[in-house]
Amino acid sequence: MNPLRQWKNELTAQRAVKVLAEKGYNAVYAKSLAEAREKLFEMIPEGSSIGLGGSETLAAMNILEELRTDKYRLFDRYNCKNHFEVCRDSLMSDVFISGTNAVTLNGELVNIDCSGSRTAAIMYGPRKVIVVVGANKIVPDIAHALERLKEIAPMNVKRLHHGCPCETTGFCADCNAPNRMCNHIGITLNAQKFPGRLNVIVVAEEAGF
Repeated sequence: MNPLRQWKNELTAQRAVKVLAEKGYNAVYAKSLAEAREKLFEMIPEGSSIGLGGSETLAAMNILEELRTDKYRLFDRYNCKNHFEVCRDSLMSDVFISGTNAVTLNGELVNIDCSGSRTAAIMYGPRKVIVVVGANKIVPDIAHALERLKEIAPMNVKRLHHGCPCETTGFCADCNAPNRMCNHIGITLNAQKFPGRLNVIVVAEEAGF
């Protein structure tokens, strides 16, 4: 990565950690995805039941192989017969691990979902939530976060082949397609209610989209 961009990412990530901590999150800085992976597993007690949100950031961290060992009880959304039931079980997991679509410099998490299982789990259910976010997803405020959701939606549709209009055009049309992906928006304003529940690892690298 260009050293100037890396410098900017580091400062942005550090600023986000400070703001998130002030809002009650357990916010942790990681310089790289490799360091973020180490910090993530430090937060998960062995024997925990684990739920997952679909995430390109988590995929880049290569955590599935470890989570599938007998150290944990994984609700494996990527290897199951009934995806709906696995997502329901994940809502009561000990630890839920996810990416996020945007983090604001006011300390808010902003997410858009197809089924709502990820937004629901971040808000309530699992005893602990661990969110990993790259510096590319840090935005000034909620308005910019909502703009970002529309920008990334076509890439997510293309990745999962949902067949919405944006898969062809590359631009969100706020469609009414039968297989529409963008059905639920969740905004977490702060983490004061349950101290220690919402954990955010902010990475000074670009991760996911």
